[in-house]
Amino acid sequence: MLRIFISGGCKNGKSYFAQKLARGQSEGRMYYLATMRPCDNEDYERIQRHRKERHGWGFITIEQPVDILQCLNICDTNASFLLDSTTALLANEMFPASNVVNLNAPKKIAEDLTSLCKQINNIVIVSDYIYSDAILYEDLTEAYRKGLAFIDRKLAAICDVVLEVAFGSIVIHKGREVFMPFYEKIL
Repeated sequence: MLRIFISGGCKNGKSYFAQKLARGQSEGRMYYLATMRPCDNEDYERIQRHRKERHGWGFITIEQPVDILQCLNICDTNASFLLDSTTALLANEMFPASNVVNLNAPKKIAEDLTSLCKQINNIVIVSDYIYSDAILYEDLTEAYRKGLAFIDRKLAAICDVVLEVAFGSIVIHKGREVFMPFYEKIL
C-alpha cells in the first residue's frame, strides 16, 4: 500500500511523472481519475496530451470532475489509482455550473480524499502549487488558493510520500525511505 502526493508548478511534468509512478504501483488494474472539466481549447489540448501520453499504458479513465468518492461505485479498490488533479477538482466543486460559489468545497474535498485514501490500496495524487506567491488576489481567488493549500496540507499528512516537481527536479519532502526503493525498482 502506497499513497503518493505530488505537487509543483503548473505544466511542469507532474502528470507524466505521476503516470509512471502509478504504473509502477500496479499489479493489475489502473484507474486514471480525471477531474478536469474543460473550459477552453487549452484545456482540451492538455486533456488530449495526457491521453496520448498514457495511451497503451493500461489506464482505465474515469471522468470524475466532482464527488470523487463516486468512483468507488465502479472501481476495483485493489487497483492502482492516479487522481489528476486536486486543483481541477476544487475548481469544479467550488465554482459549480450554477454560479453559486461553494466556500465549503475545500473541507468536503479534503474529507472525501482522506476517505478515498483509506479505502484503496495505491494512489498517486497530483496538485498544483499555486499558493506561495506574495501577490494578493481578488477575494474568490484567495479563497480558492487557501482552499487548495488546505487540501494539500491534509493530503501531505495522510500520504506516505510527498513529492514536489520543480523545474525538472524531484524533491522528496516526506517518505524518502519508502519512496527510493520503490522508485529504483520502477526505473
